[in-house]
Amino acid sequence: MAFGAVEIQRWTADDGRIGHAELALAGEVLSVWDADATVAKAVGAGAGIERPVTMRADGARSGWIVDPFGHRWNVQTPGEHVSVEQLRDRVGDQYDITD
Repeated sequence: MAFGAVEIQRWTADDGRIGHAELALAGEVLSVWDADATVAKAVGAGAGIERPVTMRADGARSGWIVDPFGHRWNVQTPGEHVSVEQLRDRVGDQYDITD
């Protein structure tokens, strides 16, 4: 993968679309301390909100923004630790989750 990224986890829908992918760059998953504050700061700088910040099935708090150049960003703060089995229970058969 570009930039030496390593796939940590992927959620693939029945039609083959990827609903979520978690990557590590240089061995680190990139996240922020406070997703709400980061999104608010980005909006103040001209980004638009695509999806408001909410709690996700995997325990993270995250939202989607679009920067002024049209790039989509998922901003997240890690939350509770959720095992792959718990995650599969939470999302049901909506996605095939790899680990």
